[in-house]
Amino acid sequence: VAPDFFEYFQALLPVLKSDPSLWCVSAWNDNGRDGYVDPGRADLLYRTDFFPGLGWMLLRELWEELEPKWPASFWDDWMRQPEQRRGRACVRPEISRTLTFGRQGVSLGQFYDKYLRYIKLNSKFVPFTKLDLGYLKEEAYRENFEKEVYAAPVVTYEAVKQGQLKGTGPFRLQYSTKDSFKMLARNLGIMDDLKSGVPRTGYRGIVSFSSRGRRIYLAPPPGWAQYDPSWS
Repeated sequence: VAPDFFEYFQALLPVLKSDPSLWCVSAWNDNGRDGYVDPGRADLLYRTDFFPGLGWMLLRELWEELEPKWPASFWDDWMRQPEQRRGRACVRPEISRTLTFGRQGVSLGQFYDKYLRYIKLNSKFVPFTKLDLGYLKEEAYRENFEKEVYAAPVVTYEAVKQGQLKGTGPFRLQYSTKDSFKMLARNLGIMDDLKSGVPRTGYRGIVSFSSRGRRIYLAPPPGWAQYDPSWS
């Protein structure tokens, strides 16, 4: 775990307790490989509709809700079903506070060799308990995040992949179908699977990552309304 692993959870506990639209805090970024995160923003946190797992915190009340129907296996994918998530989000970091060595396990090493073994672990202590985390509150976060994403200029996949972007960013890549999302994600090197229609790290359909030092938002068209569970 990272040097600020416990600091991170200590600071986020009051946020989790005070916001019923959140159901967990995770130490993990599924797309947090070196080169896909901003090393200068170890303090950056996001809301995500995708349950990340791999080092996470929940309240007792949530456990009491889930425990009576807890599955025998593959509980993380079960958590990602609409019946369990019920529209709630998690908080996750730009740079992961945990690493996994899970090539062997019930998931049979799925994704490990291609993605998970390369996740970057945060190495510097961020004093989260001294930071103002009010920006994570649902209404303000949604408004500010969507404003930044949809104010960003739309660019082509070729421009991102070939390093031809002009300016510092952020930039927006747009997808409109399941197949276009999967094709763009796969070719850009981020995880392309969806669970009940939700992309990994996604928030309102938007996946944030870094490419050649520039922030990229892989996003649906403006006016996104809801996930399509058939996208999986």
